[in-house]
Amino acid sequence: MLCRLTYFITVSRMFLKPIHIIPTDTHVDFVAKRWWAFSVTILLVIITVISLSVRGLNLGIDFEGGILIEAKAQQTVDTAALRDELATLNLGEVTIQQFGAPTDVLIRIQRQAGDEAAQMTAIQSVRDKLGTDYEYRRVEVVGPTVGKELLHAGILATILAMVAISVYVGVRFEWQFGLAALIATFHDVLTTVGLYSVLHLDFNLTAVAALLTLAGYSINDTVVVFDRIRETMRRQKVNDLRTIINASVNQTLSRTTMTAGVTLLALLPLVFMGGPTLINFSAALTWGIFVGTYSSIYMASALLLYMPSLRRMETPSK
Repeated sequence: MLCRLTYFITVSRMFLKPIHIIPTDTHVDFVAKRWWAFSVTILLVIITVISLSVRGLNLGIDFEGGILIEAKAQQTVDTAALRDELATLNLGEVTIQQFGAPTDVLIRIQRQAGDEAAQMTAIQSVRDKLGTDYEYRRVEVVGPTVGKELLHAGILATILAMVAISVYVGVRFEWQFGLAALIATFHDVLTTVGLYSVLHLDFNLTAVAALLTLAGYSINDTVVVFDRIRETMRRQKVNDLRTIINASVNQTLSRTTMTAGVTLLALLPLVFMGGPTLINFSAALTWGIFVGTYSSIYMASALLLYMPSLRRMETPSK
């Protein structure tokens, strides 16, 4: 029995070897290339700031206010066909979400120019277009004041999430690591907001959810690299911070790229086949995966070189 078990373990190890996209013995000098990475970062931030200043954000219904209609059809609703049908009314942005039963839909229409009478006219146009096949369970008009409150709450939630993440990293490691993580995460979130501005994507509550998801993903990779740096500091007697950072990033490079690759396998189908409803969320996350992976490899760890109490490790001990 013991022989069979030994044979099974031996065979299993032959076929279940760890997969390494990046060779484990890589020796890339990431620290030496940090100025190229910082240049790319500065360029992305400049593009983001210019785009936000000139074009701003294309705020969606959640933030600009609009019309909300909850309806129940007599048969299964084809959301794509319904969206095309309502587009003929020229009411601006129209989003349709199916929830609960296949016959239930939530229709959001951007706020119309004018007073409440203009909003009522738009609601009546939708009723006339849909006909008597729908039962209207809820009709609401979201004012711009409520939209501004939601926008402020979304911004505050994103900022608090980044601060909480940096505090966690600072407590788990040292405050220098927390500050570096905050800068890297802020960079990822800011450039993703810039993507919404440059491509003029709808910025709504779904976009806020994408930013919060991105912040969590970005810090996940960063923590792995930081943990390896701390472990290397403790185990090795090398006193050169550059050597420690390069060794740590190279050791975690395969894990970082595999995590990004597997995540992209799930996101790319949403980008190309998710349709207009999911494009805002999936495109932002896809961009965020690239930016977050890049910042974890090049930025976050390289920032440790400029932290006060860690600069003493820059010079190798004699």
